[in-house]
Amino acid sequence: MADFLIVGAGIGGLTAAHALLGLGHSVRVYEAAPELREVGAGVVLGANAMRALHQLGLHDAVQAHGTPVLHLNLLDQQGRILQAADTSVFTQKLGFDNLGIHRAALQQVLLRGLPAGTVVLGKPFERFAETPTGLAVHFADGTTASTDFLIGADGLRSRVRRQLLPQAQPRYAGYTCWRAIVDAARLQLPVGESGETWGERGRRFGYVPVGGGRVYWFACLNSPTPQNPAFRAYRVADLQREFAGFHAPVPDLLRLTRNDQLLWNDILDLKPLRHLAYGRVLLLGDAGHATTPNMGQGAGMAIEDAAELSTCLATAPDPAAAFREFERRRLPRTTRIVETSWRLGQVGQLENPVLTGLRNTLMRLLPAAVSRSQMAWLYEPPT
Repeated sequence: MADFLIVGAGIGGLTAAHALLGLGHSVRVYEAAPELREVGAGVVLGANAMRALHQLGLHDAVQAHGTPVLHLNLLDQQGRILQAADTSVFTQKLGFDNLGIHRAALQQVLLRGLPAGTVVLGKPFERFAETPTGLAVHFADGTTASTDFLIGADGLRSRVRRQLLPQAQPRYAGYTCWRAIVDAARLQLPVGESGETWGERGRRFGYVPVGGGRVYWFACLNSPTPQNPAFRAYRVADLQREFAGFHAPVPDLLRLTRNDQLLWNDILDLKPLRHLAYGRVLLLGDAGHATTPNMGQGAGMAIEDAAELSTCLATAPDPAAAFREFERRRLPRTTRIVETSWRLGQVGQLENPVLTGLRNTLMRLLPAAVSRSQMAWLYEPPT
């Protein structure tokens, strides 16, 4: 058995720790943050991600903290259907639901399932160096840890990736986003239904149930420059002005939101990399293939990574060979998701009225069978 050191205690890092421990390996997870706080927005775990959690023995624990998402309605600004996506065709075939869940709840479930002492907080990664027998991992506080193999699961701005590929920097998508989770039980929204509105003038709003009567919503606006100071100052009242005229339940969700619940960030991704495996080092999750959120697959891809790594380690002769097999199996899929999600975002954020009208007309005319066929590959088992 080998010794693994994981940098990053996010969804990917914690799930990978479960995968490695399940195979009998020694694992330590080092996280830069001094505490794992109960913050974050909602995530949708597709049936493909739930299948991966099942493989790792984590499905039931996670399922208990979320709510199934059965339908996704794509709407125009007036609330007219552009596409009604019923994913039951895929979820029934796989035997798993899509799940809406609070990111913090997911992280806590994964954390509680690990042995005490597995995760070490307040240890910012600084660099690694090869040694005759493995790797020496250096931290910002001056301490060093030795390991056989290193997994960089430290997110979009990964310091592990920066050491390997200093030129691979986050890519700005051209739009910015606000998020919140609110108690929306009083709205009595249809059970298991989520919605996304492609509005006019580069405005987009979506919502997903995440359990316990709570709803996660997001609101996107185009911004020619990242970190726009005008948008940094936005409060709920500003969003109510920007999204005035949007159909229900958009006004209701905004009305239920407090200013202190708002999370704001620009939308970024990572241009697809050519490699994920670098000898004794592997990039996993957002560190290796960060995607825009338009397909709802960011967290799911990190979870799939962990399950696929478990499969590769169970069959490859040594971890370095398993890392190479992981790259072979994962890179085509993650690259396709990054590129498809990027294109979807550009279409959803259209500003030109003529192009917006054409987009909406084409979406309405697209046969449901074609739409389902375009989604099918997301739910296909890894190969």
